Amino acid sequence: MSDDTPLYFEVAVAAPIHQPLSYAPPPGVKRLAPGHRLLVPLGRRQVTGYLLACHTEPPAFNALRAALAVLDDEPLFPAAMVPFFRWIADYYHHPIGEVIQHALPAGLSRRSTRIIKLTDRGAEELPSLAQSPGSKRRAPSPPPDWLPELLTRGELSAAKSATVIRRRPPELKRWQEEGLIEIDNRLRRESVRAKTETIIIPQNQQSVPLKPSEQKTLELLRELAGGNSGGPGASGEPAVPGDPGDPSASNGHNTPSGVPRRELLKRYPGAGRALKELLTRNLISTFEQRLYRDPFGDAPPFFPRPEQLTAEQSTVMARLTPAIDRREYAPFLLHGITGSGKTEIYLRAAEATLAQGRQVLVLVPEIALATQLEGHFCSRFGNAVALLHSGLSGGQRFDQWSLLLGGEAKIAIGARSAIFAPLPAPGLIIVDEEHDPAYKQEEGLRYNARDLALLRGLQQQATVILGSATPAVSSYHAARQGKFELLEMTRRVEDRPLPTVEIVDLKEVKTVSGLPPLFSPQLVRALKENLVAGHQSLVFLNRRGFANLVLCKDCGRPVQCRHCQVSLTYHKKADALLCHHCGYRQPRASLCPHCRSGTLVPAGFGTERLEEELRRHFPAARLARLDQDTSRDRKEFFKVLKAVRDQEVDILIGTQMITKGHHFPQVTLVGIVWADAGLGIPDYKAAERTFQLLTQVTGRAGRGEQPGRVLVQTLQSEHYSIALAQAHDYQGLFEQEIALRRRLGFPPWGRLINLRFDGEKEEKVQELAQKLGEFARQAADPATRVLGPAPAPLSRLKDRFRWQLLLKGQGVAPLHRLCQALLGEYTRLAGSSTVKLSLDVDPENML
Repeated sequence: MSDDTPLYFEVAVAAPIHQPLSYAPPPGVKRLAPGHRLLVPLGRRQVTGYLLACHTEPPAFNALRAALAVLDDEPLFPAAMVPFFRWIADYYHHPIGEVIQHALPAGLSRRSTRIIKLTDRGAEELPSLAQSPGSKRRAPSPPPDWLPELLTRGELSAAKSATVIRRRPPELKRWQEEGLIEIDNRLRRESVRAKTETIIIPQNQQSVPLKPSEQKTLELLRELAGGNSGGPGASGEPAVPGDPGDPSASNGHNTPSGVPRRELLKRYPGAGRALKELLTRNLISTFEQRLYRDPFGDAPPFFPRPEQLTAEQSTVMARLTPAIDRREYAPFLLHGITGSGKTEIYLRAAEATLAQGRQVLVLVPEIALATQLEGHFCSRFGNAVALLHSGLSGGQRFDQWSLLLGGEAKIAIGARSAIFAPLPAPGLIIVDEEHDPAYKQEEGLRYNARDLALLRGLQQQATVILGSATPAVSSYHAARQGKFELLEMTRRVEDRPLPTVEIVDLKEVKTVSGLPPLFSPQLVRALKENLVAGHQSLVFLNRRGFANLVLCKDCGRPVQCRHCQVSLTYHKKADALLCHHCGYRQPRASLCPHCRSGTLVPAGFGTERLEEELRRHFPAARLARLDQDTSRDRKEFFKVLKAVRDQEVDILIGTQMITKGHHFPQVTLVGIVWADAGLGIPDYKAAERTFQLLTQVTGRAGRGEQPGRVLVQTLQSEHYSIALAQAHDYQGLFEQEIALRRRLGFPPWGRLINLRFDGEKEEKVQELAQKLGEFARQAADPATRVLGPAPAPLSRLKDRFRWQLLLKGQGVAPLHRLCQALLGEYTRLAGSSTVKLSLDVDPENML
């Protein structure tokens, strides 16, 4: 193809449009690689577009608009990821441009926005119009709430303008026609960009007169430049943040003679004015260097490489290594009990992959677990590691993305969104704790990162390892069916025994009130004995706060969130009632919203109350708590973990963030306060998740030289999930669950798609849900069941009422064809613009 051949760009726009659009290249551009961002016209707006492909065949229509500009010098994602994005958009019924926008670091979308601006004529007339009721064109009474801001600032903010335009008040169009206001289109800039610093290089000495400040600046510059000769970057190689021993935020492209301007000014503040004169006289030169923001903060702990593997680890590696060497898609399910050494398998597999010149992607279900794995990977691979998760600032995430895209980092570690890491040729994809429901995104693009890991492995011919001590029933079933190769590790490192598990039936514990106690006598006695022995204990409850509900003593009703159909949780330290869904807060000293009584009393319990009660039982013990309230940032989280490792904590209290991946060798006792908390949830996976949670937290005990002991408090001691967790019997759990789901047609024996409706008016949500339900029953094939519609278990969240319609079938294709028909029908229903419809393919959360 010659350079003169006309090209047509296939572009995915960052807008709710499901199909890519065609554009002519921008002026002066002939060729462009996929992955570039473009600024393109869309109606009367300008939006960000993502180049998917270049075509020589023109589209069927002639009116082809040209892209306006290329926004980046280099692509923001590899061309190999385009098929990945296309598949995601089709499978999850999501606009492809918004798929890519979700995948990229936040803040990289440019689009035009409409601003309401006051004209000169409006500045003269609108103040009097707003205050003069006798005017011929008087303003409404009262004047619109946005008029004072417009008169004061001369224009409304972008957010306020969008709100006013959406409401379409009568004044807007009338004042625009009369020339009192105008609506401008303005292009918004990215909120994140590359960070740079100025590097100063001294030039050859010249015999010219210098002021004292200039002479001092030049001498200090030469001194610092000489000292840099052995520093980071002297060899020409970047020192990426996270390299052991390199606390700098820069990944250093300093030449031996270059000095950062900030370093010079730090040593001599008077250099600022002198530098301008030295530059004018060519005694120095400058250039801008990329500065990478450090995502690590405090350096992660160091873990040495073990000298040898266990027999089971060696067997597993003997099966993994040939698959990695073949450079073909090879999915494995690594079922290893807690403490069996799965992390070392990940590290050895990564070594084999990097030796081939390919990259590694490591997924964890939550940020808390990423902090554990990053220590192991940084210890082994140093500055080859990059982090991708929501705990980073926008700038940090953009920098980590750039390091991966440029090939300076070879290993990406992060939570579910790290599945979109811009690796051109990943040879290994690891999904740790693959069973965890946190891999499912519950808002916007509702993808499952575990499933996408398998897809990406297939498309890019990579080895995929799904690792867990308690695999998802569907994953284990797939391994039994031969879809994955099953690797099993049944022994702990150094043959340490699994902890003994004792069940405490709270129904048999007698109390004065007749209610179950927070701590049974057995658990209190065990904690006391462990303290005397000098060992550490872990107390687990998957519920934060002090009390999970607050009751009115007069009418007996709970205090609920004003915006959600959930009870507020009392947090004693904050002395406030909080909603864990929308963040609503109200003071503790509130009146009952039902009877206006002031006698509100906390009921139930959370980790905050556990901590208070344990301090009362054991005043001399050193306690720490890990939950979202105490570890909102990485620094606090690491501080608590370090204290536990250094044996400065006797009892650690926490939620599920302490159950996965943590290695506490001195923890010999685990107390589970309420084991059956999740069994009452209306979800077909409730028993499976209860077993998984109990097994994971049980696995924190006895990982050192001393054996472990676990006490499980429960009101349902006879439930199979609890009894099987006591026996460490995953096979028993699998057989029970797979038989039950086969009878009910739930996954893996069937497929589900949940349609969720939400809106501000409940009657409109119900009406549209019922109309679409009727259409679904008429359009569905005989093998597809339509369940509902019905109110969602959480029927109101964030002031929006929620209904849902569940589609249940055997095959994927019929369900997706039905969804396409439903989406088309929905847009034709009256009132659909006021009710949001979202599709959740393969739902994990039915609430």
